[in-house]
Order: sequence, then structure tokens, then C-alpha cells
Amino acid sequence: MKNQLDAQWWKADFLASLVVFLVALPLCMGIAIASGAPPIAGILSGVIGGIVVALLGGSPMLVSGPANGLIVLVLLITQQHGLAVLGVIVLAAGLLQVLAGSLGLGQLFRAIPPSIIHGLMTGFAVIIFASQFHVMLDDPVRTTALENLIYIPVAIWDAAVNQDGSHRAAIIGVLTILILLLWKPLVPKHLAFVPASLVGVAVATAVVAFGNLSVARVNLPSNLLDAVQLVDLSLLPRLLEWPILELALVMAFLASTETLLSATAVDRLHQGPRTNYDRELTAQGIGNMLCGILGAIPLTGVVIRSAANVAAGARTRWSSVLHGVWLLVFVAALPSLLKLIPTASLAAVLLIAVFKLVDVKALKEIWRHDKREIGIYAVTAATVFFWGVLPGVLLGIGLALAKLLYSVGHLNIRVEEDPDHGRTNLYLEGTAVFLNLPKLASVLETVPAGTELHVHIENLNLIDHACLDLLANWEHQHRSTGGELVLDWESLPVKFGRQFGLGESNVSAEPWGSSSSGPEQRRRFSREGWQPLYKKAS
Repeated sequence: MKNQLDAQWWKADFLASLVVFLVALPLCMGIAIASGAPPIAGILSGVIGGIVVALLGGSPMLVSGPANGLIVLVLLITQQHGLAVLGVIVLAAGLLQVLAGSLGLGQLFRAIPPSIIHGLMTGFAVIIFASQFHVMLDDPVRTTALENLIYIPVAIWDAAVNQDGSHRAAIIGVLTILILLLWKPLVPKHLAFVPASLVGVAVATAVVAFGNLSVARVNLPSNLLDAVQLVDLSLLPRLLEWPILELALVMAFLASTETLLSATAVDRLHQGPRTNYDRELTAQGIGNMLCGILGAIPLTGVVIRSAANVAAGARTRWSSVLHGVWLLVFVAALPSLLKLIPTASLAAVLLIAVFKLVDVKALKEIWRHDKREIGIYAVTAATVFFWGVLPGVLLGIGLALAKLLYSVGHLNIRVEEDPDHGRTNLYLEGTAVFLNLPKLASVLETVPAGTELHVHIENLNLIDHACLDLLANWEHQHRSTGGELVLDWESLPVKFGRQFGLGESNVSAEPWGSSSSGPEQRRRFSREGWQPLYKKAS
């Protein structure tokens, strides 16, 4: 029985690995090209992520490789510092990840608010879209994301009207997009397992080859070993320069965040072992150190490929390992075939993929839960687009902390007279802590002597001992004037954060809205705590 079960797992992992390989191949090359690196650098990253990280990682179903989320950062490095410095930065970022995993910091990366993560992804999506649109038209990519966005209408005009040659690439790109959008709805069910990205790239490649179209194509070396550019150790001292060290820190932070958030998402898709975050973080660091040494672009855990892995029926980590093997074998044995692929088709695949970075459903949930989080999301996205990754992250975290401080110290107080029941209602909403003592005290001072004051705390998130002590002192003074203070005893233990003794079991709290006359039993607050006060009918 065990051998039969193992055989079933191997079959499932084998078939799943083929599906993941077909998804990963065009994405690895496309992401590398978008990052300003040669396509082989993306494939090497996929090989390392598939074989090394999958074997060592703490998330069995997670598939690692080049990620859309790092394109902007890698492109910035390749444009400003060159591929040689990129290798040093990736090596340093991997070392930082290993150190973080060894120190047990894996859980800390999960503390980043979702609004900031979604803001980062949206900023990335706009930047990637702006650059890849030009690649799809064989149009030069500009220096900044804003320039790329502004020049999109010009590129469309040149392709549609001037027909300067980019119209041929545009046709290939549009053809690929149509296949990506129509494959699943129109394909027979027995072919639905074939990835749309593979079909789109294959058809576009065939059209270019048989039509002998003059468009930009993938540039690969004939010999894989010739493409491996080992890290230049003489550049290591450059890590002492703050701009280079800053980039390494940002890369380690972003790669770790995307990986561990992806692992959390993938855990929800399967019933197997849960993620060991520190182990996964360490494995990612080892993988990125190898990427830096071998001249590959950085890797992360990727949701899209991992979801395809789970959907294809993968049972163990061997599915991811085998997909890395297929990448290595294919590139080593058939590099001439990859050279036929038009870059416009790969750019089209990425144009469709970036829309998955904007999770509209999650944004609606954030809006429903707390509309202020949408503001943090929007500011983070805009800052990433206009000024860069690190300013966006720091500003987003700063806004999140400011919101937290505001929530902790914010208390709404509302006083309403209730003449029908002969009492005054005091409504407390938010958080009642020592910071609010002056505000609460000033409101209590306005309550007339002899008034029966009902304090409503059902909308409080928390009330601390300082505010309870203030109510106790005020209640003691107020009783001397013939007044009374009444609270909802049942909800107080939850708001205060600990259990109170309820005293005699036959004493219950007064229901809200009940009359203050007639036989009743109440609880009041005193210096000694909440005690039952028996008020018998006369």
C-alpha cells in the first residue's frame, strides 16, 4: 500500500512539474529581459529556485524563481550600476536573508500590513506595464517609469500610423494577448491543462518563424556555460558604499516579504504541511547567494507558479525540484529553439500577468474593513511609482504606525439626555486609555449633580485601569450629590482585558433601557472594584 501511494505521489508530482515548467519558462526569460538582464539570467534563477531552494525550503508547495515584484529594483541596478554590481548586491541580499532566517526573524516579515503590500504590488504593476508596453512594440524603454507611461500614446501612434517597424511586433503582441484571454474559455476540456502562456508564446514564435518577420527575438548564448558570469569578488568593497548597501537591504527586504507572504497564501491552497518561515527564509537566502555567484537575477517564492503547482495536483516538494531540472535540461539542450521566441510575445505575457498583481477582491475587503487603509495603500503605490521602492515602504509603514497611534489614543465621547427615563447617557467609542484622561474628565465635569449617568462602553475597543480609576473617583463624588453611575457589567471584563469576579450568582446586570424605579439589582464601580449593590424596593 505504501509503495502504491508513493507511486501515485511521484506520478502527480511529475505531471505537475511539467505544468509548472511550461508556465515558468516564458516568465523566467520575460522577467529577466524586463529587468535589463540577459534571458539566461532568469532561467538560471529558475533552475536554482527549483532545485536548490525547493530542496532546502520550509514550504513544500512553494515554487521559487524570478519575480515580477523585483523587476523595478533589478532594472534600476542594471541601468545605473551594471550586471557585475547586480551580482554583488544579490549575493549580499542572500547573505542577509540567511542571517535573518538564522536569527528567527522569519515571522517578523508577516507583520507588514496588507495595505502596504498591495500598494507595493500596484506600484510595481504600473511600472511593469509602462515598460513592457514599449517592449511589446519593439520601442525603446525610457529611463523612468513616468516617461514610459507618458510615451505610451506616442508608441501606439508610431505602430498604428507611422508603421516604423513596430507594427509587426505589435501584431505579435496582440496575437499573444488574444490567445492568453481566449484559451481557457474556448479550448476543449481535455486540453485545458496546457498553460495559455505556453500556447501564446508558441503560436507567436511559429508566426514569426514561418512569416520571417523582422522583430526582436530572445538573445541567448549557444553554450550555457559561456553565459555564466561568476561574481567579481573585486567589487565586494563597493558594499561599503551606502547606495549599494541600501539596494542590498531593500532587495533582501522585498524578496523576503514577497516570499513569506506567498508562502502564507499557498498554505491556504493545500492541506499538507504548513510553512516553516525561518527555514524558508534561510533557503531563499542560500538560493540568492548562488544567484549572485552565478550571475542570475534574484529569486523569490512566487504565488502564480505555486498556485499552478497546487492546481496541477502536486503532492510534495519534488514537483518544484523537477520543474527546475526541466528548465536546466531544456536550456542546455535546445538553446537554438529559444532564440526563435519574439520578445514582444514575452512582453505580452507579462502585460497580462501584471493585472494579477492588483488584487481587487483584497482591496474591496480592505475598504470594507477600514477605509483609512485604502489611503495607506494609495500613498504607498504612488510613492513607489514616482520615487522608488524604499521611500514607498518607509512612508507606508510610517502612515500605518501613525494610524495605530491615532487608534490607540483616540476616544469619541458623546453625551445624550434621556428625559423619558430620567437619566443621561454617556457613549464612549474607540480606546479609553490614560492619554484620554483630560478629555474624559472634562466631559464628566459637565454632568449635572444628582444625575443618573449610564456609561455605554459597547463600542469601546479597550479601557485601561487609569480610565476605570477616574470613573471610580468621579462615581464616589457623584453619589454624594444623590447621583449614580451605571455601566454594562457584562461587557466590562472584555473591554478591560481580564476577568472580574461576579460576586453572588443570583445578582445580574441591569438590562439597558430598563427603568430606574422599582425593584432592581445593579452593579456599580468603586475603588475596590465592581461590587454588587442591592437596591431594594421601598
